[in-house]
Amino acid sequence: MALTDIKVKRAKADNKRYRIADGDGLYLDVRTSGKKGWLFRYQLKGKRNAISLGGYPAVSLQDARIERNRCRALLAKGIDPAVEKRAIQAEQDAKAETFEAVAREWMEKHTADKAPGHTQTIVSRLEGGVFPFIGKRPISELDAGDMLAIVRRIEKRGAIEVARRTRGICSQVFRYAISTGRALRDPAADVRGVLPSIKTKHHASITDPKGIGDLLRAIDSFSGTFVVKAALRLAPLVFVRPGELRYAEWAEINLEAKEWKIPAEKMKKRRPHIVPLSHQAAEVLQETRQVTSLSKYVFPSIRTNSRPISENTVNVALRRLGYSKEEMTCHGFRSMASTRLHEMGIWSSDAIERQLAHVEGNSVRAAYNYAEHLPERVRMMQFWADYLDNLKVGKNELPKEM
Repeated sequence: MALTDIKVKRAKADNKRYRIADGDGLYLDVRTSGKKGWLFRYQLKGKRNAISLGGYPAVSLQDARIERNRCRALLAKGIDPAVEKRAIQAEQDAKAETFEAVAREWMEKHTADKAPGHTQTIVSRLEGGVFPFIGKRPISELDAGDMLAIVRRIEKRGAIEVARRTRGICSQVFRYAISTGRALRDPAADVRGVLPSIKTKHHASITDPKGIGDLLRAIDSFSGTFVVKAALRLAPLVFVRPGELRYAEWAEINLEAKEWKIPAEKMKKRRPHIVPLSHQAAEVLQETRQVTSLSKYVFPSIRTNSRPISENTVNVALRRLGYSKEEMTCHGFRSMASTRLHEMGIWSSDAIERQLAHVEGNSVRAAYNYAEHLPERVRMMQFWADYLDNLKVGKNELPKEM
């Protein structure tokens, strides 16, 4: 008699393993532990065999019958279902060991505690410059020639630094594959020296007082979207890293306390960071909140509230204002503040460096001193904002009160 859903559900464990037939070779296998599963028993070329069709209740009676019928159709063609199952499994295993599969597995583990911008950069470099060419190939079969072609292709675009960093990302993927038993060596390491060395370039910045004043007036005249203009206005007042600016969330900002607390996972050095807000910065944020409060991001994308502005939004805005990438970048606001604040000789170097979130070598101490020099930093940030106001109106002089 054929099985029913109720019979399958009510089948109890006994002191001996037993099977209940459903018909046409399908059996419910009931173990002494109480676990149940499906077996298909068959005969081919005079030999008896049996294969598992999965466990119950993950595989229902109806699904087990469908799989049994598929196996019977294979037998009618002279194909052994067990051999077919092993071939399918081998194909699935091979797919699980392609470069792309291993890379995505590595990314899931590697980027879990990384800043969103860092993660997106890795994804973009792999999806744009690597996966289309070697993504579907087994990672164990790739060699130095494959990696050389990858870096040369990127190098031809003139993006030598991108090629260098992409090679480094691939190397990390290969090392992960080695540690998980899916590759024997790292071919990306073999092409480490093929790219020409390039001079380290500091982020372009404007540091002379007159130039800063010109830039601030240009920002005030920016005719782009409200959100982008707000980001441009806030950038010189807080001088955080570009990724920290674009991923700013309202939950991190306390306008009453005039404080922005950036969590460790968003910071380059993985340490929490406090940004004291001058009344000018608080005013920009107050105005912005009236427009973007429905998004968790302070500066949401024009396309969707669920994502922040793109990586190059502020830099593109600076180009619209007439500043080339050799003259000014979003990151340049940090150099601007660092240069001017150090040259003033008023503030301690420790306070300036702490506000720039430059972590010292003593990582144990650094883990606890993110609020170090905070009273001085609060005064310094207000002084800096007042100084920028002076420069904007053409007065190259320090504020009278600190």
